[in-house]
Amino acid sequence: MSVVDSRYTVQGWIAGARAALERDRALARGELATFEVVDVLSVPQSAWANLATRAVEANAFYHPAWARAVARHVKGQVGMRALLAWESPARRRLIGLMLVAPAWNCLRLPLPFFVGWYAYAPLTTPLLDRDHPEAAARALLAAARKAGAHAVMLPAMAQDGPVAEALRRAVEPFGVSPRLFDAHERARLDATQGEDDAVAALGSKKLKELRRQRNRLADNGEVEFRIAAPGDEAAAALQQFLALEAAGWKGEAGTALAAKEGDIAFLNEALPMMVRDGAAQIVTLSSGDKVVAAGVLLRHARRAYFFKIAYDETMAKMSPGVQLTLDITRAMCADPDIDSVDSTAIANHPMIDHIWRGRQPVADLLLPTQGNASALALFAALIGTRRTLRNAARALYRRLRKLKG
Repeated sequence: MSVVDSRYTVQGWIAGARAALERDRALARGELATFEVVDVLSVPQSAWANLATRAVEANAFYHPAWARAVARHVKGQVGMRALLAWESPARRRLIGLMLVAPAWNCLRLPLPFFVGWYAYAPLTTPLLDRDHPEAAARALLAAARKAGAHAVMLPAMAQDGPVAEALRRAVEPFGVSPRLFDAHERARLDATQGEDDAVAALGSKKLKELRRQRNRLADNGEVEFRIAAPGDEAAAALQQFLALEAAGWKGEAGTALAAKEGDIAFLNEALPMMVRDGAAQIVTLSSGDKVVAAGVLLRHARRAYFFKIAYDETMAKMSPGVQLTLDITRAMCADPDIDSVDSTAIANHPMIDHIWRGRQPVADLLLPTQGNASALALFAALIGTRRTLRNAARALYRRLRKLKG
């Protein structure tokens, strides 16, 4: 290459860099980003997957295979929409994605606001491009506003990450503060610590008892923990998980995943693809030839999510569910690609809270899409009233069930 060619190449590179810098500045000012509202199944999959690799904060439940399978198969997922933020009107680069549905579909409230999709998604943190999180957040709220929504509520939204910060900054110009509901913390594993340190929180006495129980499990044959390999092994492990769950109290209550054909179809479609791509793991604990516990984990970036667990309840005295959780803990701490694991459990969970001592703060976040304080106050009041009535109904149900038992 000649000196002249080299000089022009350098100048061209500098000009390109300057143009990219100015484009980034314009995007930060909100001058380039564009938005739209589409059906979930209409989102370009390649753009979606590419955004997931660039997301400023992880959320495995926003994996295209997972969300698309839910939309296709799970009963009641009517009106699921995708709010999209693009870098420019040319729509070459997706910088924001939020999955929502009308408030009537989710909460039976006839009000003009969206609710973040949360069917089989115990985390509703949207995907924002790490280079332009605030521009993406503003464009997503603008998409909701254009669709007629005066607010967006995101249930079980992570509160300690950059996405929550970007969303709060995005609504500052409206002069209306977001509202929080059901703020709580759930167990999270710090997977950067050593395996022994991770389980030491249980205490020597409890660990000794668990070793005794594991020895009892070994009376029926070798106790083996396995992470199912992609393909036939993962498919078989998924069926073992579904069978264990259906055989327990969830099966009796009619809430097991295997109780609904749509749920089975969703898992059978989503999980094999995600296992193949390294975005999911199905784990089992066996005693001899019998699987006594199984679990499903999802993965995104450097975080994993403990989605579900099932165990043989006839062997409860040997704590197979706890044994599996300990094996998962050790496996995640030994995995160099994982920094933390979200339990996705309820607050004060009687099992996982004693093993994983880290905490993930979550809350339902109600965000305005415009400067209408009275509308947001009305939505907040009705949401609060609905929750009070729902909690009272649940307490009454539990009391009646206890009396019946």
